[in-house]
Amino acid sequence: MADAYKPHVSGITNYIDLNKRYIEKAGHDVFVFTFGDQDYHDDELRVVRSPGLPIVNSGYYLSFSYNRAAKKLLQTMDVVHVHHPFLSGRLALRYCEPLRIPIIFTNHTRYDLYAQAYLPLLPEEISDGFLQAYMPPFCEAMNLVISPSAGMANILREMSVTAPIAIIPNGVELHLFYKAEPQLRADFGFTPDDILLIYTGRLATEKNLMFLLQAFAGVAQALDNVYLVVVGGGQKQIETEIREITTKLKIDERVRFIGMVTYEKLPSYLAMCDAFVTASVTEVHPLSVIEGMASGLPVMGIYSPGLSDTIEDGITGFLAIEDMAAFTAKLTRLCLDTDLRKKMGYAARQASTRYSIERTTRIMLEHYERLVYSSRPRRESWEVRIRGLLEKYLQ
Repeated sequence: MADAYKPHVSGITNYIDLNKRYIEKAGHDVFVFTFGDQDYHDDELRVVRSPGLPIVNSGYYLSFSYNRAAKKLLQTMDVVHVHHPFLSGRLALRYCEPLRIPIIFTNHTRYDLYAQAYLPLLPEEISDGFLQAYMPPFCEAMNLVISPSAGMANILREMSVTAPIAIIPNGVELHLFYKAEPQLRADFGFTPDDILLIYTGRLATEKNLMFLLQAFAGVAQALDNVYLVVVGGGQKQIETEIREITTKLKIDERVRFIGMVTYEKLPSYLAMCDAFVTASVTEVHPLSVIEGMASGLPVMGIYSPGLSDTIEDGITGFLAIEDMAAFTAKLTRLCLDTDLRKKMGYAARQASTRYSIERTTRIMLEHYERLVYSSRPRRESWEVRIRGLLEKYLQ
């Protein structure tokens, strides 16, 4: 169950798509229940869409119910996995809890930081207070809470979540990145001696791209053969702002915006480059960073939950505090030391093996099976019958 799915592009969408495919390979039927984009032609089976009201240009839809067919199908599931806690999460409790269908919730997002990024006029105390009030009882109602990293699990504990939490890292199809043939540098005007830094992901406020560009400007001023390759897209307003910043910083000739590329082509862009860079502090367990590691790239990032669980400072890359001078200094060192980059890149690729999708799928299925077999027999209570009659009447 997800508030948004394809064609919306996000880490959660990629996560659901990848895990769905591998659980299906293991012989199971996987359904995705989501909202909106009902005219979108799905290239996969078992995607179930209910109507929703589009929320500006976010790719998300607002809805507080599924249509009758979706609800009926949902209530035949053996286990339900929720990937957004507010809309999909409430519907899971409404439709599935009375039937004793096991419900799992994965916390993919630093909702506290997202609220600050998208609702800057909202006092921090209000957003924090809402999460402190909402998350503990919601998680307590789940049969299992999953955190992709130990750092995110700690944040949930700080929110007073006492429910059991299993730490299961995000999985990646590592073989796609291990065997990738690099894009030809000459096609982009780069030489073999140029140092290419790459960022992949959405161009969005919470990704802290302004900080990254400012840090890169400092490196570019000192080194004339360093370039930043940006792969990904976002809202037009954000993309325009980012391009304006590069012009203002006088680095527009040193930053190459590739735009959106298909996932199949992504490994070749990573293979062309020398290091992966990110300044985001909102990641719970970034798939893009793992993909960079699998490509044999050292990672430059900021100490934060999720990233600190993935990157070992000085071994698989560098981590700095969110300070411009500290971040720029470490990034400059990474650019200057070719041998260190290669050493860290090798270590990063070795470390990426723990995130193979085959391994994480196996762990997830073990939890699914345990919960299914331990759940009590389902039977419709009088509350369920009355709710069904009311919903039928209201529709």
